[in-house]
Amino acid sequence: MHQTNTTLEKIKQITILLLPILITQLGMFSMVFFNTIMSGKYHSSDLAGVAIGTSIWNPIFTGLSGILIAVSPLAAQKFGEKKTEDVASIVKNGIHLAIVIAIIVLSAGYLFLDELLLFMSLEQHVHHTAYHYLIGLSFGILPLFLFNVLRSFIYALGKTRIIMVILLMALPINLVLNYVLIFGAFGFPELGGAGGGYATAVTYWCILAMTLLVIIKQEPFSRFKIMNNLRGFDPKGSAEILKIGVPMGLSTFFETSMFAAVTILISKFSITTIASYQTALNIVSFLYMIPISVSMALTVLVGFEVGAKRYNDARIYSWLGISMAMLVALFTGLLVVLFREQVAGFYSNEPAVISLTGSFLIYALFFQVSDALQVTALAALRGYKDVNIAFVITLIAYWGVCLPLGYFLSHYTEMGATGYWIGLTAGLLAAGIALMGRLLLIQKRLKMGIRQSHA
Repeated sequence: MHQTNTTLEKIKQITILLLPILITQLGMFSMVFFNTIMSGKYHSSDLAGVAIGTSIWNPIFTGLSGILIAVSPLAAQKFGEKKTEDVASIVKNGIHLAIVIAIIVLSAGYLFLDELLLFMSLEQHVHHTAYHYLIGLSFGILPLFLFNVLRSFIYALGKTRIIMVILLMALPINLVLNYVLIFGAFGFPELGGAGGGYATAVTYWCILAMTLLVIIKQEPFSRFKIMNNLRGFDPKGSAEILKIGVPMGLSTFFETSMFAAVTILISKFSITTIASYQTALNIVSFLYMIPISVSMALTVLVGFEVGAKRYNDARIYSWLGISMAMLVALFTGLLVVLFREQVAGFYSNEPAVISLTGSFLIYALFFQVSDALQVTALAALRGYKDVNIAFVITLIAYWGVCLPLGYFLSHYTEMGATGYWIGLTAGLLAAGIALMGRLLLIQKRLKMGIRQSHA
């Protein structure tokens, strides 16, 4: 990364960071995509089982990864301040936290997973698939969390292309493993939808190994000596990550757990409805990779400029990123609405699932634009290390608007499961507007502070 002087240069720098991040995010999502689409082709009940398993895992992973991703804005600000030793210290503390968090998640899963699935009163085969999908996935929790710390470090230096290459190399591994373990090809056991969990876990270990090799051997990463002297847990350094990371993780957790809660509530409907909802959500989530990629680039760029005390540049980056994400979301949302039944056909061979998925996707346009607004406004605030108020905003929007409104429309009107889509869209829009207001306030305060210091 480097200082930019014009709007055109800033757009170019966002794009340079954004494109590799986008390809990386699409690569990470493709693993879920392969799991979902192959499970759907295997059987609709396996698709439903993977949907339930994913809905349980996603809020846990994204929430806890949100804590670890705090390494990115913290390291970016230190990099902007040219404090190399502090960057290395932040990453090492992130590695220690990743190990601790992975142990906690595995212990919790061992104690509570089966009871949670029994509480959901799932059909027997759906229960079996969800359980074994998550068991398979659990073998990849530690490498996944460690990878997220190392990825955040690499992103903080602006070297986003490295991770893109690693993910592209890992995708064929994941695709082949999904096929052989779900369908039992080439003498491997036929595990159905559960095979996707094991395939993904093995892929995570491969990704971690490749990332470690880059960190140790390649410049500029090797000069930070991240993997040297990892002994010892630094409570003060870890507390700095947690101070920023916990509100970030909770904000992400509230969003993903809200989606998980909707999936659990929809599990009371028919298998066709569960499969259709998950398919529609999978399609929308795939397109969401664009605004989430913009948001990741935005956090790094805003953090870098704030660390260098170039507050006007940070402000310009913020609004450029938000505008770009919303324009792309509008375009992709229109495409999904126009070709909804054709897209749904990639996920299932069953006419009932295709038809219901198409009806859900009608709401994708409004959903996409609302989601793009809130995720990029939230990312810009993270670049300023302003995370506590954003945490409160997301809590209220997701659990005070999305879920109650969706539940009311679904159960007290004739909308049925469609009511949840309207509730989700309304809540995301409310979050986006409130976060944008908070961003304007932070930028105004910094501008006033600069004027007072000059005076």
